[in-house]
Amino acid sequence: MSLVTVSQTRYTAKAYDASRKVPQAQVEELLTLLRNSPSSVNSQPWHFVVASTDEGKAQVAKGAQGGFSYNEPKILNASHVVVLCARTDLSDDYLEALLDQEERDGRFTAEGARANQRKSRQGYVDIHRYQTKDLQHWMEKQLYLALGTLLLGAGTLGIDATPMEGIDSKALDEALGLRERGFTAVVACALGYHAENDFNAKLPKSRLAELATLTRI
Repeated sequence: MSLVTVSQTRYTAKAYDASRKVPQAQVEELLTLLRNSPSSVNSQPWHFVVASTDEGKAQVAKGAQGGFSYNEPKILNASHVVVLCARTDLSDDYLEALLDQEERDGRFTAEGARANQRKSRQGYVDIHRYQTKDLQHWMEKQLYLALGTLLLGAGTLGIDATPMEGIDSKALDEALGLRERGFTAVVACALGYHAENDFNAKLPKSRLAELATLTRI
């Protein structure tokens, strides 16, 4: 199936068949896609928590209480749930660890390449930390690049998915012990196969016309 066809046919599942599980090999493919998602200046300011057991999904479901309770059945009945978490800071130690990994991966082939990469990345971090003062928001935006990659990858594999901003980040941070590890929950994504009562599976896809969303120059 072409990527265009996937984009035209994938949709957000509203109910899951709890009896069906995504094969582990495909789960590993999706996790590889997540790790290889693009991010601004290769900052990779993320961590992904993957729940596949009933106990793990129950922990994630603690972030779907009260006003977000409509997402609890999706979390509990899905095959897997991924919580996409952002770092709470880009420390000097972390930025140096990124450089170390890039060096191990052979990205610094020219003289001064590491120093140039350090200067370039630090420049963007400083812009968002000191000038626009939106460092946390900037890091969280990178999570949505990863989320888009995950959704498209799932569609390519015939796996249904549900991105969920309707979560209590504070409750999830506490349930998963994220803050003490330097992360915070931003968005979650259920993965699996839709149930027969998923009303959204039967509805046509709707998007604005090209003229309303695209300008060719």
